[in-house]
Amino acid sequence: MPSKPKILKREAIANSRYFKVEQLAMAFSNGEQRDYQKLRSGGFGAVMVIPLRDDDSLLLIREYGAGVDDYHLSFPKGAVDEGETFSEAANRELMEETGYGAKRLVPLREVFLSPGYMEHSIHIFLALELYPESREGDEPEPIELVPHPLSDADALLDREDFIEGRAIAGLFLAQRWLAQQG
Repeated sequence: MPSKPKILKREAIANSRYFKVEQLAMAFSNGEQRDYQKLRSGGFGAVMVIPLRDDDSLLLIREYGAGVDDYHLSFPKGAVDEGETFSEAANRELMEETGYGAKRLVPLREVFLSPGYMEHSIHIFLALELYPESREGDEPEPIELVPHPLSDADALLDREDFIEGRAIAGLFLAQRWLAQQG
């Protein structure tokens, strides 16, 4: 494996409320030099929660996605607030978006959304031993809760409205962890 490229210059080229764009002048070990642009991470991180209400009932949410201008199914997710741990943020987002809290949160994996041009990652948790608990969230409209049988995950993967890559990854990670538990 070649050695990591050197960053020769780093420059902020755009900032908005949600995004920071940085340009990097890079030198590779073979002498090539290139400029790259990437989205910088802001805030304190992000979490996604795969809630399992019982042995065979996933809880998904239907919400609007501005990037695709449509509603889609996904799992509860959101930003980590200052001073929160990832698991605290996961449980808070679960309460805000589903009306349930979790007695047990299993960290499954940190995944990067698009490492070629983004620093952004999300920490995925499996939520077990759910109990009714809701908190006020910051969503612009009520979120629809959509239960789906874990045993019919293939049907979920076949749905035209289950399109989010990190939700699909989260489903596979949850299935793998559950299978490993026996």
